[in-house]
Amino acid sequence: MARLPRLTLAGYPHHIILRGNNRQTIFVDNADFLRMLALLQKHAQEQDVQVHAYVLMSNHLHLLLSPQLNDSLPKMMQAVGRAYVLYFNKRHSRTGTLWEGRYRSALIQTERYFLACMAYIDLNPVRADMVGHAADYVWSSHGHYIGTRPEPWLSPHALYWSMGNTPFAREAAYADLVQSGVNQKQQQALTSSALGGWALGEEGFVQGLQKQTPRRVHPAKAGRPFGKKPD
Repeated sequence: MARLPRLTLAGYPHHIILRGNNRQTIFVDNADFLRMLALLQKHAQEQDVQVHAYVLMSNHLHLLLSPQLNDSLPKMMQAVGRAYVLYFNKRHSRTGTLWEGRYRSALIQTERYFLACMAYIDLNPVRADMVGHAADYVWSSHGHYIGTRPEPWLSPHALYWSMGNTPFAREAAYADLVQSGVNQKQQQALTSSALGGWALGEEGFVQGLQKQTPRRVHPAKAGRPFGKKPD
């Protein structure tokens, strides 16, 4: 069965997962983390993609991005992926593939899942028992949003700006949001949608997306083709 093309639409946030092949390490030391951040910044700017949030783990990464053109996101990710493999293989005297196939992505409903996805991304190192608190992990955008490590290249979403009337109020509110955590149902939905390549949102949102693209945006229900109503 041929795999579906990725679902990418301009103006919507997309949750991205990119993994190392066979869960191998893709960031050996600080220089590797810094190179990936530089590549993300460079190619996001070149391809007109807003980077809202990120976390770089030892063997994978998560991103929350909004492309401004329908082809912006795949162009950015292709450029980042290729450039990083060339850098990594040369620096660490290796050859061959680094990634576990192509990146995975899900288009998400902003109002329902955007802030939850940011918190989910920030909490990856906590769930992996690498740190006790999201603020303790250096290689994520969490520090930017709580005011401890400004990263001007990031693009805060309007939902973040609405969390408070002052920088301090927004930073405190966001820190509280992340501290409250993401429930199991949300975690599962964010993970499975990205790995499956499906849109994530309420039924009306998903139906509206389907009108904008011939690409199927949601898994078909067992026993009948997607979009066909039962008799």
